[in-house]
Amino acid sequence: MANRTVKDARNVHGTNPQYLIEKIIRSRIYDSKYWKEQCFALTAELLVDKAMDIRFVGGVYGGNIKPTPFLCLTLKMLQIQPEKDIVVEFIKNEEFKYVRALGAFYLRLTGSSQDCYKYLEPLYNDNRKLRRQNRMGHYELVHMDEFIDELLREERGCDIILPRIQKRHVLEENNELDPKVSALDDDLDEEMPSDDDENLEE
Repeated sequence: MANRTVKDARNVHGTNPQYLIEKIIRSRIYDSKYWKEQCFALTAELLVDKAMDIRFVGGVYGGNIKPTPFLCLTLKMLQIQPEKDIVVEFIKNEEFKYVRALGAFYLRLTGSSQDCYKYLEPLYNDNRKLRRQNRMGHYELVHMDEFIDELLREERGCDIILPRIQKRHVLEENNELDPKVSALDDDLDEEMPSDDDENLEE
């Protein structure tokens, strides 16, 4: 079971969920100390505790492609395929920002286009700082909203090829997604006087 996907797992985007991570990176994860010592026999419930210990996001680093704990836990989630409501709770977790980032990354890998926009776009309002380890092994700062924007717009995230998702405007035109409303729009609506207010002033 150590490196196998759970028996009743569903295919994701037409493939074994673990295969969403390229083979060479997957093999490096299987060989890593963190995977062998921290990810063995993890269940969805125990994985939450491990996620709370994460201190940075990132993919792989160094010349010999070492995986970060963040990426190891992503593969473990792909392996055990937690229920969607657990993943959503990760994303809604406001106390532990790296738990939120992990849930968002996992959903981006496995979710439908609609779910990616539905659950990730609200995180544009989260401006907290995240530490990210780059390919050189150095740490850099990125804000949560930047991280989310990369997941929704870029072809790669944390050194992993992201599955293609439909453009937002296409989903809107097909009535599969409500038009986007930003927090700024909400603020402007509150500041704009209504017709009734204007009539009162007259």
